[in-house]
Amino acid sequence: MEPVIQIKNVTKEFKVLNRREGIKGSLLDLFSRDYRIVRAVDDITMDVEQGEIVGYLGPNGAGKSTTIKMMTGVLEPTNGQIIVNGVVPYKNRAKNAKEIGVVFGQRSQLWWALPLIESLKLLKDIYQIPDAQYDEMLSFYAGIADMEELLHKPVRQMSLGQRTLSDILAAFLHNPKIVFLDEPTIGLDVSMKAKIRELILSLNEKKHTTVILTTHDMGDVDALCRRIVIIDHGKMLYDNDIDHLKSFFGSYRTLKLRISGDVQEKEKEIHAMLKDMETSVSEGWLSVLVDEEKTSVVKVLNTLQQSVKIRDMQIEEISTEDVIRKIYEGDMK
Repeated sequence: MEPVIQIKNVTKEFKVLNRREGIKGSLLDLFSRDYRIVRAVDDITMDVEQGEIVGYLGPNGAGKSTTIKMMTGVLEPTNGQIIVNGVVPYKNRAKNAKEIGVVFGQRSQLWWALPLIESLKLLKDIYQIPDAQYDEMLSFYAGIADMEELLHKPVRQMSLGQRTLSDILAAFLHNPKIVFLDEPTIGLDVSMKAKIRELILSLNEKKHTTVILTTHDMGDVDALCRRIVIIDHGKMLYDNDIDHLKSFFGSYRTLKLRISGDVQEKEKEIHAMLKDMETSVSEGWLSVLVDEEKTSVVKVLNTLQQSVKIRDMQIEEISTEDVIRKIYEGDMK
């Protein structure tokens, strides 16, 4: 069985005008031929199997959105080949659109003034969804979300979390083979994030839908993704599972401490004392990221005990968030 997405040596370049400052510069730019070539995506190759949830990660400006726009058919690659659901997306945009769903940022596909049920009915007609399939999806949705509260509520009256939930339901309504989710939990509270993640997992399991997820929330990655693809400056840095990813930084441990006194003030002193080690404060815990190839956790603990009173402590493996951040910073071994 062929992968549902095949990307082979794909590059995307943009021609960008070198702009000048001021009003005079703006006028001169109207007739300027001074362009530079920006390579947003640089020789990326990957296959995605049906039913996978893939975290497509990278810092801002890494090329994530450009890659997704090529997969959805909005952009044509400069070089290389993309095949999605057996078709070339930019050559068969209408056919490709029938087999994909999208939730991009805060750009809702729902009609602002209409109740959700009316938007779903319109989407049913647009995608020509059979009555039986439409009723089955609504019944399935009712089992995993509080649909009665949402169905008859105008989108403009919904909270951000409810709109995001509704957008995800709409994206899966026509039973697409692939759904692209761009920052689905951004700006949501902890409870709504959990609901969104549960919904995505349920839809993936029930419908075997392939999900391409872009996010900066590592909670989404840990909860949803078994596979991670990381790009930066258009180049692919990593394509494997989370456990393998953490092996790159297997010598790192996070020492978490509860200490007496003002933890924020103490953190500044400790950071100065430990020099190159990373420190942070969250929910009253002081965290120190220790590379045991350079120094042991016990040695760090002994050093800290000389200047602070420790009330409680924990030692944790390096988190996915810390691993991803270190890769962004170029620390990958």
